Amino acid sequence: MVVGDVTTGTEVLVVGGGPGGYVAAIRAAQLGLDTTLVEKDAYGGTCLNYGCIPSKALISATDVAHRAGDAEHMGVFANPAVDVEAMMEWKDGVVTRLTRGVESLCENAGVELVDGVATFTGENEARVAHSGEGQGSETIAFEHAIVATGSKPVTVPGFEFDGERILSSRDALALESVPESLLVVGAGYIGMELSTVYQKLGCDVTVVEMLEEALPGYDQDVTDIVRGRAEDVGVDFYFGEAASSWEEREDADGIRVATENEEGAVEEFNADRALVAVGRQAVTEDLGLDALAVETDENGFIPTDDQARTEQDHVFAVGDVAGEPMLAHLASKEGEVAAEVIAGEPSALDYQAVPAAVFTDPEIGTVGMTAEDAEEAGFDPVVGQMPLRASGRALTLDEKEGFVKVVADAESEFVIGAQIVAPEASELIAEVGLAIEMGATLEDMAATIHTHPTLSEAVHEAAMAARGEAIHTANR
Repeated sequence: MVVGDVTTGTEVLVVGGGPGGYVAAIRAAQLGLDTTLVEKDAYGGTCLNYGCIPSKALISATDVAHRAGDAEHMGVFANPAVDVEAMMEWKDGVVTRLTRGVESLCENAGVELVDGVATFTGENEARVAHSGEGQGSETIAFEHAIVATGSKPVTVPGFEFDGERILSSRDALALESVPESLLVVGAGYIGMELSTVYQKLGCDVTVVEMLEEALPGYDQDVTDIVRGRAEDVGVDFYFGEAASSWEEREDADGIRVATENEEGAVEEFNADRALVAVGRQAVTEDLGLDALAVETDENGFIPTDDQARTEQDHVFAVGDVAGEPMLAHLASKEGEVAAEVIAGEPSALDYQAVPAAVFTDPEIGTVGMTAEDAEEAGFDPVVGQMPLRASGRALTLDEKEGFVKVVADAESEFVIGAQIVAPEASELIAEVGLAIEMGATLEDMAATIHTHPTLSEAVHEAAMAARGEAIHTANR
């Protein structure tokens, strides 16, 4: 590493090495562009290091323990012992392997990796303070910039994260022991995923949510199943309650959190720790956007067009920093598009078939429009549904709660959306995403032979049901 201040140049400067940034850097290098990627923390970003991957690792591990200990009705009798420290070490091993893989992929593609904090100092230059004491800094001149600095947890006033009593999702994924009790503030996807993880580890979990339902933005038939399963494993929910303050208990053994409803009534909850998971906000502070002449919107995100381009033609923004929907796979696609546009390729984003998944128990997978969305967009929607209780494979997995719902345009039969609540919904939704992307019809899906016995047969049956041709469920 160079000590002192030097000036270097690059065609493409990517700031942030998460799913949007590192993919953009690799794609730009593949297209023959001289590319530099600056990352201040760990390659792979929040998703790989502190979010998507570690949380899914813990979800998988706790599911193994929970299912083994809750299978007496299947003739399996077990009392699993969980070594939390060993579980965390395994999770960290998965993260480390993938992080090293990202670095290797970038280097193999010819990307110049720079460890440090980048601040834009002009419309075509940035100053990078290198990581490590005494490592100096450098100025990088660039022709194009891709901002991929991601997001961070939103803080609730009075509930600033300290890593001890008040936890962020990152803190919760790194605990070395399981608290006896945990209060989760927020019933969005992060709160729902982690509340179930810790309840299955033996923690007494309570969730408070200021809105009237879990997983805002999803249909009630979806959220009812997921919330019901969480309640079955022991999670308690209190809706219409906004966290207002907290204090150490008199016995110094935990905390007391006060919440308030719309009428001003106050409730108090005792817990060892509180996890605050009420959303995420763009990371743009100290980035020097003013020097780039790039402004953020009223919510702090960087506006972009369908080529991931900002108001400045040579500056692009991808991933969470560019706003909702905050999805790692969308960030990667945006990164690809930005790199291709810079290279002169005819590339653009198409948001009609962007899938989303929530890794609750059971999982949720969605893509495209709901029936209500379709009506508002001027379609005459037809819906086909297959309940899991009619799926042979679901029953052999001891899963009977959930469904596959496929939405199509009644006249043309073009598939325009789906909602799935089922084991592996995150995998199943890809078939419908492909159908939307390819302009497939219900007939196309119905004519596709699906393997038996599999969960994917439920997708096939839902398409058949939308045509009034269901075989394994009653047509309506």
